[in-house]
Amino acid sequence: MKQRYSLLMSALLTGMPVGVWGAEQAPQSLDALFDLAPEKETVLSPAAEPVPEPLPLTKDALFADPVEEKREAVNKSVEAAPETATSGPVVPASKDALFDLADAPPPAEPMAPAAASAKPAQAPGPLRGFFQTELARTYASPAHWSKAMGRLELGTQGKFDGGAKWKLSGRVDYNAAYDWDNHYQSRVRRDQRTDFQIRETYVDFSLGDWEWRMGRQHIVWGEMVGMFLADVVSAKDMREFILQDFHVMRIPQWAARMEYFGDDIHAEVLWIPFPSYDEIGKPADFTKPGYGGDFYAYPPVPGVPVFLSEDKPGTSLEHSNFGARISRLKDGWDLSGFVYTSMNAQASYHLVAPNTYRPRHDRIWQAGGSLAKDLGPMVLKAEAVYTRGRRLNLTTTGEAVKQPMLDWAVGLDFNPDVDTRLNVQFFQSRIFDHEAAVLPDAVENGASLYVTRELPHNWRAELLLMRSLNRTDWMVRPKMVWGFQPNWKLSFGVDIFGGPATGFFGQFDQQDRAYAEIRYDF
Repeated sequence: MKQRYSLLMSALLTGMPVGVWGAEQAPQSLDALFDLAPEKETVLSPAAEPVPEPLPLTKDALFADPVEEKREAVNKSVEAAPETATSGPVVPASKDALFDLADAPPPAEPMAPAAASAKPAQAPGPLRGFFQTELARTYASPAHWSKAMGRLELGTQGKFDGGAKWKLSGRVDYNAAYDWDNHYQSRVRRDQRTDFQIRETYVDFSLGDWEWRMGRQHIVWGEMVGMFLADVVSAKDMREFILQDFHVMRIPQWAARMEYFGDDIHAEVLWIPFPSYDEIGKPADFTKPGYGGDFYAYPPVPGVPVFLSEDKPGTSLEHSNFGARISRLKDGWDLSGFVYTSMNAQASYHLVAPNTYRPRHDRIWQAGGSLAKDLGPMVLKAEAVYTRGRRLNLTTTGEAVKQPMLDWAVGLDFNPDVDTRLNVQFFQSRIFDHEAAVLPDAVENGASLYVTRELPHNWRAELLLMRSLNRTDWMVRPKMVWGFQPNWKLSFGVDIFGGPATGFFGQFDQQDRAYAEIRYDF
């Protein structure tokens, strides 16, 4: 059996470019940024001089719905003088009606005095989401179908009477590959055949100068392109290593978060009473036929180990996570710093009996920061995180030991020409008080290269290369993407690993695969 291990670099690389290879082009307009349909153009008469609109004074004003504001103004005027309600202006029922489009609904009836004081909540918006189908075949021996995934994510949002907003979303997955043959052991099939997740589901409201978000949400603290290094709050689905798209891999947290937005300062404080943890899959039971999860990261323990079920912390408040972050824009520099204490989302392997291990989650403490600066032809980004309390396994029999460490990364992003984007990154993990029996070196170095090129007829070519600089293990991911219809995307490529089984990438050298995916966003 090849002994594999959860290398220290997982603290750095589990967040290495995931969304980066699936990154979409930057939006070309404000409407495209906020996914708005283009509005009908209004032609000014020659005699009319356009009057510039004043800049928004608040975040709420920036994102305000003009139709909703008009409706609110009429409601207030009716409340002030109910007797004029039947002769007041009629508020359009939609943006289409406001601009007199052909398919606009009929005008709303004037509000009656008896109903003037009622302010019904905004009706839920249309269902948004995506559907995708993905096939993947592992061609390294033994060849097998590793993925035949159907995934549907749906969400909607709306507004309450008092101005608070809400969002509700969920996702369901079904992987038919686990029904096609008996390559995997039964516990792996049970774990990865079907899945249901509550995705972002929260309520937004304001209290004084602070904006609150309560519920299941993504909390993104990282600034690097597609990296999770400083994004310490997120849990991740690691059952396919770092091969899934960024938005699919990230697991939301149940959190209470409050944010303050100043002129050039953004501050946030969060509490996570019921943390989510990384999904790591199921290991092989070496006493039975069949295989474990393709990307289960076995620790470098001697002999033929036995792995027990994962021990996740309970729901008591002592297992809560707490954090705070502040960022500031100063002279073109986007700077941030944070502190965070949590039950580690990544599991470490505790020795519970001779040659028997159980994945557990320990409390860790982290502090770090990030920076970003536009340097004209390129963008500089960097992050650093210091961690105390994380345990690393030994290459000899014994309990995992706590090792303080510093992880940092720096990258440059630039465009050699209008159709090409290039990103290069260097990353390092440094262990303090390094134990000799810990497999990673006291200093581990790595680098990545990402290139994307726009091609004719809505095609795009992508290439991601990642490599350890301490040893000869690597991963390469060439990919082609075709946007053949609006909201439709076809992707296909290969994931190839190389190097010794003791390497972060080399441990998966028997998981080389080819894949194809089709996705529709609505």
